[in-house]
Amino acid sequence: MKTSYETRYASSPKAVKKYDTEELREEFLIENLMKEDQLVLVYTHYDRYMAGSAVPVAGPVALETIDPLKSSYFLERREIGIINVGGDGTVEVDGEEFQLTLKDALYIGSGKKEVIFKSNDKNNPAKFYLNSAPAHTSLPTKKVSKADANKIELGSLETANHRTVNQQIIGGIVETCQLQMGMTELKTGSVWNTMPAHVHDRRMEIYYYLDIPQDQAVCHFMGEPQETRHIWMQNHQAVISPPWSIHSGSGTSNYTFIWGMAGENLDYGDMDVAKITELR
Repeated sequence: MKTSYETRYASSPKAVKKYDTEELREEFLIENLMKEDQLVLVYTHYDRYMAGSAVPVAGPVALETIDPLKSSYFLERREIGIINVGGDGTVEVDGEEFQLTLKDALYIGSGKKEVIFKSNDKNNPAKFYLNSAPAHTSLPTKKVSKADANKIELGSLETANHRTVNQQIIGGIVETCQLQMGMTELKTGSVWNTMPAHVHDRRMEIYYYLDIPQDQAVCHFMGEPQETRHIWMQNHQAVISPPWSIHSGSGTSNYTFIWGMAGENLDYGDMDVAKITELR
């Protein structure tokens, strides 16, 4: 098994105004997820948030610590959220096993020393998408299936943004220190997510796009509301959204994305909306 990681430092909105396409992609796009038999991690300096993946095929993949954490094990001072976007799999947490089918989620609090990812069938491996944030206390491990999620219907077909928000790792369902995760699924014929766009300067966020059909793509919009930029994205890629940035997208087909965030508070509705007609 191999562990690979990279570090992304924070960028100011003033600096981002001058980035060209290549610089935007280098700073914010996460392209290398879902590598077989590897633990892949990206450590960001936005709220010390991490995103990553584990795809066990030849054998189990362990959640190993990395040098930037300066910890003896990964969850020594962290919590983690996991959503399976592949075949059936198992997450073993200090000897206790949790079965995750497609789009099931699992929260693991700090203090758990051994986390091991397994696939039930190597020919249809599990694909575990991971988000992690610093934690100040240890909270119980909890599985949340897609069926158990708090579901919110938003938008309409007329505005091309009819979607279902599945809140999975969020207050009222799972107690966390600061991590929140969920999944938004766009209906057939709808392509816009997170419209009207917004920022929440109290929290950063990462979007992970999936269910994008072959030969299709999503154009992700970021930047200050008056200085927007875009990044074209493919299936199983993620994008970092700084607290000062909008995070929205439009696809050439409908798709799904997993949102994860952490920061100053746990109020999902805490956002500063940018009027569509005022975006630049």
